[in-house]
Amino acid sequence: MSHWDELETRSAEARDASLAECLPDLIARAQALPGYAATLGGVAAATVTGRAALAALPVLRKSALVEAQKALPPFGGLTAQEAAGFAHVFQSPGPIYEPGMVTPNWWRLGRFLHAAGIGPGDIVQNCFGYHLTPAGTIFESGARAVGAAVLPAGTGQTELQARAAHDIGTTAYAGTPDFLKVILETADEMGLRLKIARAVVSGGALFPQLRAYYEDRGIACLQCYATADLGLIAYESPAQEGMIVDEGVLVEIVRPGTGDPVPDGEVGEVVVTSLNPDYPLVRFATGDLSAVLPGPSPCGRTNLRIRGWMGRADQTTKIKGMFVRPEQVADLVARHPEILRARVIAEREGDADVMIVQIESLARDPAYEEHVQAALKLRGRVEVVTPGSLPNDGKVIEDRRSYD
Repeated sequence: MSHWDELETRSAEARDASLAECLPDLIARAQALPGYAATLGGVAAATVTGRAALAALPVLRKSALVEAQKALPPFGGLTAQEAAGFAHVFQSPGPIYEPGMVTPNWWRLGRFLHAAGIGPGDIVQNCFGYHLTPAGTIFESGARAVGAAVLPAGTGQTELQARAAHDIGTTAYAGTPDFLKVILETADEMGLRLKIARAVVSGGALFPQLRAYYEDRGIACLQCYATADLGLIAYESPAQEGMIVDEGVLVEIVRPGTGDPVPDGEVGEVVVTSLNPDYPLVRFATGDLSAVLPGPSPCGRTNLRIRGWMGRADQTTKIKGMFVRPEQVADLVARHPEILRARVIAEREGDADVMIVQIESLARDPAYEEHVQAALKLRGRVEVVTPGSLPNDGKVIEDRRSYD
């Protein structure tokens, strides 16, 4: 299958040159918005021409977005126009409010559906919700972008879903990974034969055994990583080797609790800069963990690849009645250059919480326990470990406690 456009197969040099042109304009647009006055007001937009300069800018976290929207409702002063200028206004848990437009492929899902082989002649049974949250509209926008028809099925009503899929002859499914299985099994019970041959899923884990189940039934199932705030972030191609970053965003993987990029291959938090001029999110922290995969995809697409969703970065944990946050662990490392990495472990000994802090360092400073108490506001047992020995899983706080 051909690629969606020539952007997908650009050289690294061409992609960097494009970023050098569009990033200064994006920062300048953001600076003109009241929501960015405090964080980007003093930035020289013309100097932000690549990843290194971008990494020096502040990270925007969801907690800060919620507070900004309370101060400047409904979008926190981060959009290029007022709410009435958009086609849709959505509400996600938080609550967080997101804008939406009906202009072609506004959330950029068309690129993913095209990679999945969906196009003219297909009928997509869209089983994402259409009320308040934007997932249904996001995937409908992608289906329209590739020329497919849509059955706006929404969630639930399994028997009606199976009947509609049979009667209409839907050829593709969009929804959470597991709901398609429910529809298929319901159709089997009703004696209905379905024509669904492709599935595009998001909003949950696509486990290998579930993908294999669909393959056994002749259904090619691919997943994407998208959010209500950003639209498409990354997507699978038929190569099924990681997720390819969309051309409309720039993805960084940073150490949890910081905005500092980690080396390629190390697990960290996904931070995304959206190039959408209507809603220019700059270094938006998703709270999700992932890691960069080396090299381009075998399918010929050349953009950065990530491993997909690998857990949550917000690992805030209450130990001995006190919250310990990733930012505090990051501060411990930042204040002591001889500490390469650190990991807090919460355990139970008898009926009491115990905090263990593992530190990667070549030094064995007897003051480490004092440093830990200063940074985390708790006393803990310090274990100095060999550099490189801590797991590469993105965790800086691990809760091993069991209350069974």
